[in-house]
Amino acid sequence: MNEIRFGVLGTGGIGRRTLEHATAEDDLTPVAACDRNGVAIADEALDVEELLAATEGNIASGPDDDQRTDGGAAVKQAGEHRGVAASRQGNPTETPIDDIIEASERLDAVLFALPNLEHDFIPRVADRFAEAGYEGVLVDVLKRSRVIGMLAERADAFEQSGITFVCGAGATPGFLTGAASIAAQSFVEVEAVDIWWGVGLKSGYEDNRGTVREDIAHLDDYDLETARDLSEAEIEEIIDEHDGVIEFTDMEHADDVLLERAGICDAADVTVGGVLDVRSDEKPTTTTVRVTGRTFDGERGTNTFQLDDATSMEANVNGPALGYTRAGVLRNRAGEFGVFGPAELMPRG
Repeated sequence: MNEIRFGVLGTGGIGRRTLEHATAEDDLTPVAACDRNGVAIADEALDVEELLAATEGNIASGPDDDQRTDGGAAVKQAGEHRGVAASRQGNPTETPIDDIIEASERLDAVLFALPNLEHDFIPRVADRFAEAGYEGVLVDVLKRSRVIGMLAERADAFEQSGITFVCGAGATPGFLTGAASIAAQSFVEVEAVDIWWGVGLKSGYEDNRGTVREDIAHLDDYDLETARDLSEAEIEEIIDEHDGVIEFTDMEHADDVLLERAGICDAADVTVGGVLDVRSDEKPTTTTVRVTGRTFDGERGTNTFQLDDATSMEANVNGPALGYTRAGVLRNRAGEFGVFGPAELMPRG
């Protein structure tokens, strides 16, 4: 594949690890990155090592913090500037996304590495790229089912603009959605898809508090609005109440509508849950996908897919996100525009 030049919106945990992962891939060249306070755009390629060193220490914030990134994360003070602006490659700005859009002609793809703490946040950012005449690939790692509908409503506009939008392209949805679609090929009728994930986050907690905040929104007593307004102290209190291990059941996770979009099964037949441990690097449970269905010759069975416990959340989010970026670029270069879910990029029965 030819070189893919891409940018990253957000330098919290997902954005940082995406940039780091890309340095191990010959065909992926990061040339732009931003957070709330700054933007870095390179003519050839970003010096990822320097950028990450300059921005290390990004931590999630609550509503009482006055410095936040686009994803709701405060960034450390580093000399005169904060976050990306502290890098020698960065410049302070009050319009980081607009600055990336202005330079988007040099980008084959843009990865949204931002928590979606407002339902329409990512769709609205995508609108701005379309309105500016961007022709390329947009990729997100969003988690909420209802956001897929908002993106689907924009499919015609993206198609007219020449945008290929790949939604829900992280671990779950994304990696595990794709695994479920492959497992479903054994069956002529899928009866149930059960996704159960485990994440140990101790070593990456500081860089992923925005993700933890978004996960808390799935608990019974919370939603995106209430989770967004939690202070850091309140988040710590919730974590303490669960002894650092939080279990989620029947999550509003986009795997369901993404599998339905691909014709794998009905959204109602998909369940997603998991366990998050923010005090241990070890996964509290093995991440597993179970697809139950009926074969063409009348047999009923369950195909099971498991992730190795040694693979980190970062590897299972950012590897697939970059893989789906490649798939999106191939579609875009072939003239296929619109909105695609991860299962739609897999073999289909």
